[in-house]
Amino acid sequence: MIEVSVQKDSISVIGHAGYAPPGQDIVCSAVTTHVQALAASIDNLTDDTPDYTIAPGVFILKIKDLSEKSRTLVDSFFIGICGIVDAYSDYVRIV
Repeated sequence: MIEVSVQKDSISVIGHAGYAPPGQDIVCSAVTTHVQALAASIDNLTDDTPDYTIAPGVFILKIKDLSEKSRTLVDSFFIGICGIVDAYSDYVRIV
């Protein structure tokens, strides 16, 4: 199960979906794509310097003091994650 937590000053995405074997797990791939796109978008499209950790099964982004542009990117990330949760609630949840 992947657990997504959006707090006032951080986002964390922890765990593995377990939908399919590694390398074939479309749920894990979808969440990973959203995570990587968020980190890269903040890094490349804003003047903010994102403070994040990415490792297998772990993504933590500190979102304190982000610009309005970065907050919009975070909102977009959350909308995308909600779509994945709606379709695959047995494998991803928002906590």
